[in-house]
This record gives sequence, C-alpha cells and structure tokens, in this order.
Amino acid sequence: MRGVPPARLGRALALSVALAAGVPARAETLAEAWQMALTHDQALAAASAETEAARANERAAEGARWPSLEASGGYTRLNASPALDVAMPSGPPFQSGPIFRNNQFVSGTVQLKLPLYAGGGIVAGIDAAHDAATGAGEQERTAAAALKLEVAEGYVAVLRARRALAAAVSRVDSLGAHVHDVEHMVESESVPRSDLLAARVALADAEQTRLRAANAVEIAQAAYNRRLGEPLERSPQLDEQLPAVSAFADDGVAALVTRALEGRSELKALSAQAGALASQSRTEVAKLRPQLALIGSYMHFDNQILDRQDVSTIGVGVTWSVFDGGQARNRADALKTASRAQQRRLEDLRSQIALEVRANWLGEREAQARVKASAEAVAQAQENLRMSRELYGVGLATNTQVLDAVALEVTAVSNRDNAVLDASLSALRLARAVGEL
Repeated sequence: MRGVPPARLGRALALSVALAAGVPARAETLAEAWQMALTHDQALAAASAETEAARANERAAEGARWPSLEASGGYTRLNASPALDVAMPSGPPFQSGPIFRNNQFVSGTVQLKLPLYAGGGIVAGIDAAHDAATGAGEQERTAAAALKLEVAEGYVAVLRARRALAAAVSRVDSLGAHVHDVEHMVESESVPRSDLLAARVALADAEQTRLRAANAVEIAQAAYNRRLGEPLERSPQLDEQLPAVSAFADDGVAALVTRALEGRSELKALSAQAGALASQSRTEVAKLRPQLALIGSYMHFDNQILDRQDVSTIGVGVTWSVFDGGQARNRADALKTASRAQQRRLEDLRSQIALEVRANWLGEREAQARVKASAEAVAQAQENLRMSRELYGVGLATNTQVLDAVALEVTAVSNRDNAVLDASLSALRLARAVGEL
C-alpha cells in the first residue's frame, strides 16, 4: 500500500475546504426547512383535518338549539277506497261515497320544532363539542411543535455528519502527509520501516472512517429530506447558523417550568379532553329528564269527505324516558370516570414536563460550557500536532507520538463541532419544552 492516491486526497481536501469555508448565500435555513415540513407533512395535515372536523361538530352542536324544519310527503294507491258507514239512532245507517278519489291520495306535512327544555343536554353538548374542538386545535399545535423539533434535529444531524466527514477527511490528509514524510525518511534510513507500516495502517483506518462518515452524510440527508417531503437523494445546502433562542439564557429553571405549565399545548389538550368527557356525561344525564318542544305543523291530505284538505296545528310536545334499564346513567358514570382518568393523566404530564424542562435547561448549560472548553482544546491540539511533526522530523519524537497527535486533533475538532451543534440544538429543545418553539 502506498497511501491514498493524490486525486482522491485532492477531492477530499476540496470537500473539507468547502465545508469549513461555509455555505453559499442561498443556503437553506432552518426556518425555511420548518415551512417546508409544515406544508408537506402528512401527519400534521391529518391533525389539521381532525381540527376542522371537531369545529364542524361544534357548529352542529350549536345548531341543536335552533328550530328544525322537516317536510314529508307521499303518494298512496289503494285496492279500494274506504267509505264512511255510520250507524244512525233511527233509520238506516249513513253511508258516504269513497273517501279517496280513484282509490288514491297524496299527503304532505311540514313541521317546525323548537326545543324549549332538554334537561341541559343541548348546553352540555355544545360545551362538549367546544372542548373537543379546543383539544383538537391544541393537539395540532403539539404536532406542529414536535415536527419543528424533529426537523431541527434532522437539520443538525446533517450538519453534524458533514462536520464528522470534514474531520475524517482532515485526518486522512494529516496521515497522508505523515506517510509521505515517513516514506522519505525510510528511504534515507532515518527511521525504521516499522514506522512506515504503522503510519500506513493508521491511514487505512482513517480512510475507512472517512467512508463511513460519507455514508452517514447520505443517510442523514435522506432522513432530513423525507421529513421535509423532498426527494431522498437531494443534497441540500444548509445554513450552519441556527436560529438564536437566547431568551431562556438568564431565566431560572423555576420560571421556565412555570411558563411550560402555562403554555404547553399538550396540557391544554388533555384539559380540554377531560372537560369534553365531563360535558358528555351531563348530556347522558339530561336524557333522563323531560324534553319539551314547541311544535307547529301544516298538513295536506287529499280526501272527498272532510270539509278541508289543509290543516295547521301548534302545540307543545313532551317526551320523558322514565326507565331505560339504567343505560343513560351508566353511560354518564362511564364518561365521568373517563374524565377523572384524563385529569390524572394531566397531573402526571405536568410532572413529566417539569422534568423535561429541567433536563433541557441543564443540557443547554452543559453544552455552553463545552463550547468554551473545546474551543481552547482545538488550538492546543493543533499546536501539539505541529510540534510532534517537527520533533519527529529531527528524531526527537516517535512515530506513535505523531499518530497520537493526529488522533487528538481530530478528537478535539469533533468535540468542538459537537459542542457547538449541541448548544444550538439544546436551546431549541428547551424552547420546545417550555412550549415556545
């Protein structure tokens, strides 16, 4: 093995320089990625459709308090039209002609019904539908926030994979240069041949790492593109400057927990669901009470006997389910129990959110501290590599020291890159935990 071919090293170096130099002016920003995902994500579209359905149900529930108008009609043909046959006190019975002309008749009815009292069922139904619509809207906001965080994680994963590839390329370049130097020193018998073998083994290992890093870039890009609804093979140019969310930097964890408990849409959704179940329980109880309605109707009835064919009526109708085997009461109890279950889930979620905020707050502080520590380590590692090469060139250092220095530099750069990306991502995660992403 004679090391990596110059052409491959040139391409790798060009990629490394491109990644280190930044991205073009029209690089895709995280805000643009969010907009693309919110537009194309099918799960979010489903949540939006569920919200619209819940709002339509709310409008339907509100319509129950308004008058309803029903019309019906029919045509009937008989085998023989009946006639009146009335027994008289004296004399022969009175017999009329056929009631219906030609053994057929047409009838029609128009009825207007206005509920006067429904035992509180209409109001409870409206409340239940309103809470259900509110819960669906909060669930849609939850889905949107979760999607934005997933996109941010995918965005950072691509940046992380590309920086890992740049670090792997840098390691290949450093070891390639070292192998070249060792080859000349072996030819001049300044160092033993074992140094060259060790350097070439290290270079081969670095090349494998580079190949794995390049594959990781492709996988990260494909996952990111899928979340945005873009072709999997797309190679996006990404802006490495993530949105700043420094509004939480000076806030204590207690204040952030309070903001989260007030603003998280998951809590509002669960609360609304519990309220909807409680209202549905009241609608079942209302079925056991009397139901009063004002009823007005107009009826047309073809006949040849009555003095008129059109009749108008108005009155009050009462219905009362006196006994239904306990169905309504048991359904009400079931819904009330389900509402209490949602309340317990709500309390458990509140504690989970408090833990989530605290964990992300600590993670954000840790990442910021790592950024400061890793920045100095990179400069020290680079200086260590430079000195190790110079000392090895004059015989004052071993080959192992140079290889270790290369590994230390790659580790330091990787730690710095990961710390910078973790700091940006942890800030976004904290914003999501607080409910402000």
